[in-house]
Amino acid sequence: MFNHLREDINIVFDRDPAARTKAEILITYSGVHAVILHRMNHWLWQNNFKFTARFFSSFTRWLTGIEIHPGAVIGKRFFIDHGMGVVVGETAVIGDDCTLYHGVTLGGTSWNKGKRHPTLGTGVVVGAGAKILGPIEIGDNARVGSNSVVVRSVPNDATVVGIPGRIANAERTKPSPEQEAIAKKIGFDAYGTSHEIPDPVAVAINRMLEHIHTLDKEVEQMCHEIKALGGRIDDKKVVEIDSLPVDDGTGSRCKGRNT
Repeated sequence: MFNHLREDINIVFDRDPAARTKAEILITYSGVHAVILHRMNHWLWQNNFKFTARFFSSFTRWLTGIEIHPGAVIGKRFFIDHGMGVVVGETAVIGDDCTLYHGVTLGGTSWNKGKRHPTLGTGVVVGAGAKILGPIEIGDNARVGSNSVVVRSVPNDATVVGIPGRIANAERTKPSPEQEAIAKKIGFDAYGTSHEIPDPVAVAINRMLEHIHTLDKEVEQMCHEIKALGGRIDDKKVVEIDSLPVDDGTGSRCKGRNT
């Protein structure tokens, strides 16, 4: 018990640069309070003092704003930063060296008894506001981005972002020359961000641009064939977004992008 207490306090120095002294951590860190009290509540739960365990877990929630069911299994060096609004369900299992930020939910998706909450491996970090739902497994050293909603298991060392959670691959997200050309043609310029950022949304947009590029080529070929057969087609170019009139906020219309 005291070994766990020492580890729970010392680990804060590694994960929170604002921490200054052990006394400050022990007295003012609600996440540390919640973990310490949970270890006591879990012991009561395992020894069949279930009502007492639930009573003190409710007191812990009132005291810290963090709700951890006494049946949840938590490993060593677990740290809850800020903590307000964290919810950990009854059958959740959290491995060693994990970190949760405020607003995280390790919840269930079923009313059936049995395993219905997530299992976190070693070294998992879950960002603020993220929801991990169901009896899924989050692999060792995985990262869950803030406000993500994860409903499927995640492999080791992966990063998950978005709603629903998607694995952010190390695949390049920089568009191809064809994608850049079609993006320029329609006035899309959301690629100011670094292509080294594993952004699944950018990957999806790249695929859409590739599809648009293919359609553009096919339409151009169709027009060429129709003209060859003697048909008439108006030669209209795609209007650039920059050339469209925009409202300048005064009710008048002007050309150019509103910046």
